[in-house]
Amino acid sequence: MEEQNNNQLNIELDEQTAEGIYSNLAIITHSNTEFVLDFIRVMPGVPKAKVKSRIVLTPEHAKRLLGALEDNIAKFEAANGHINTHEEPPFPMNFGGPTAQA
Repeated sequence: MEEQNNNQLNIELDEQTAEGIYSNLAIITHSNTEFVLDFIRVMPGVPKAKVKSRIVLTPEHAKRLLGALEDNIAKFEAANGHINTHEEPPFPMNFGGPTAQA
């Protein structure tokens, strides 16, 4: 019984972190030692966006994250139906500004 308690991890979640950060764009880069996930919020009509959160992972943890996401997406779709991903970006590439004409 004591051995089981030593394997438990107590994870704390403060109020500000629990609120989360909305992101509608992710940029993933990597080197031979790490993966960097930048989460960005792009607003329509605004040609500039800031990185809201950056997560740095080892390649092993990145692969574990991929597996966890695949597992959770499969469970979500089993309960809620297929998630439709669109080929075009979810926001206009001109960010709501005027379009060029020839």
